Amino acid sequence: MLAVNYSTIRSKLKEYCDEATDNNETIIVTRKDEKNVVIISPEQYNQIMKAARNAEYLAKIDRAIDQLANGNGQKHELIEVEDE
Repeated sequence: MLAVNYSTIRSKLKEYCDEATDNNETIIVTRKDEKNVVIISPEQYNQIMKAARNAEYLAKIDRAIDQLANGNGQKHELIEVEDE
């Protein structure tokens, strides 16, 4: 992980973008008033987003299990589908 100030990024943007994409490096761009930003590769971004979606999905499953354990489930008959 690299921390670089805004002025340096402006003058060497291509180099730092290449670091992010070619070397999978995370670049933190430091700015005034702690309004920092992060530059990452698309692969890293996709991994983060996938992990977030998975965590959200698992949380939904946990909530459903808790609801069932508390007696908040509903019982339904299965629908039989005939083969044609």
